Amino acid sequence: MKESYRVLDGAESFFIEGSKVGILLSHGFMGTPQSVRHLGVKLSQLGYTVFAPLLTGHGTYPHDLENATHGDWISDLEAGYKYLNERCSTIFVMGQSMGGALSLWLANKYPNINGVITINAALSIPDYEYLVGKTSPRFLPEGPPDIRLKGVQEITYDMVPLRAIHEIQALMKKTPDIIPTINQPILCFKSIVDHVVPPENTDYILDHVGSIQKEAVTLYHSYHVASMDHDKDEIIKKTHAFIQGVSAKSTTQQMVFS
Repeated sequence: MKESYRVLDGAESFFIEGSKVGILLSHGFMGTPQSVRHLGVKLSQLGYTVFAPLLTGHGTYPHDLENATHGDWISDLEAGYKYLNERCSTIFVMGQSMGGALSLWLANKYPNINGVITINAALSIPDYEYLVGKTSPRFLPEGPPDIRLKGVQEITYDMVPLRAIHEIQALMKKTPDIIPTINQPILCFKSIVDHVVPPENTDYILDHVGSIQKEAVTLYHSYHVASMDHDKDEIIKKTHAFIQGVSAKSTTQQMVFS
């Protein structure tokens, strides 16, 4: 993981060792592992091994994000997968927002990943669309995180580099091409009200993914950063049931064909 000595307190990668079933957790654009820490801790209490890496340019200083590429973010998550793969026999990848798109790329590259979970996966961000092709300004102000639950503080930047916006746009533009190649079981959460990523992004994934087993869960009480919002425990409950179901089915198939 490409963390510098200037990582903000609370924004660090985290690893919690548990069983041989691992969950790789990816935060979103401008976020940090802090945004998915509640999910990680609660899932670890259910017995899973959990790893949430800090993506390049995040959790330090906005100028670091300016120099990051979407290739860096894909590589970061891939390195996290390899780290978990040395410790676990079964791996699920779970990502929020841009992390959802990164999770799809990882599942595309590694078909042996056992399942994919996305939370408000980002294939488009309408508020950034006017910036396509723009070369200035260098930085833009960033509003508060899209969280319905009052009093929640997400570690993020108050300004966003234009170059970083172009990088996430490049990632989102090419992600639909790989979605039909993904065959793993998939669970997709979408907030019915999301002021950052249209819920239709999740509908598109479910309509075009190659997976036979696919499930959608609508979140009625959360906005975009659902991992920190009212429905965070619903996400944990449904994710646990999904993983248990996939694992049980895999065990049954192994018994039949052994």
